Amino acid sequence: MPSPVCIVGATGALGFGLAVRFGRAEVPVIMGSRDAERAREAAERAGRAVPGASFTGLQNVEAVKDAEIVILSVPFRNQSENLTNLKGALREGQLLVDATAPLAAAISGKATRTIGVWQGSAAQQAQEMVPDGVRVLSAFQTISAALLSDLDHQFDEDVLICGDHAADKERLAELIGRIEGLRPVNCGPLEMARITEQLTALLISINVRNRAKAGIKITGL
Repeated sequence: MPSPVCIVGATGALGFGLAVRFGRAEVPVIMGSRDAERAREAAERAGRAVPGASFTGLQNVEAVKDAEIVILSVPFRNQSENLTNLKGALREGQLLVDATAPLAAAISGKATRTIGVWQGSAAQQAQEMVPDGVRVLSAFQTISAALLSDLDHQFDEDVLICGDHAADKERLAELIGRIEGLRPVNCGPLEMARITEQLTALLISINVRNRAKAGIKITGL
């Protein structure tokens, strides 16, 4: 059985969608929330959606302790607070996958606009905040949360991965590849997240105008 994956922010739409998809792929999922009761309720709801899968709901600090890969799936406005609270719980050797996008909605602006991040991207900001020895990757910004939760939907799109270490990206790619229809694509170093994060706003604009739930597909690979 694969090692457990932890999702911080698993009560949100993207986090919950990832949880049920990984659960259906027989990956044990630790679902984290700031509130332990909400985490347990989310785990119970996921269990009803995917009977027989392994879901555990815990408060975030407890949730991250036993996972080799931690996915941070929270709105950008909550990224800094969550990482500050987890600083004493994250440990050397863990991978933190940052799924946040710096949308202007974080400051009451439009979701089709982004805001500047001093470090260059939300993922690079996360790398500055995590303890030494925790390496950050960026992924999942272009995947529809609604479609993840719709287990009848068949995916056929790519997940864009940015990170500074090839072995880390390979580990994440193996995990992503367990979800049928999602293809991991290596987009280069973590600094490339400044570009991939912007695609969230672009897709929101496309989907609003076309009443769709479009994703990203890279051709020629």
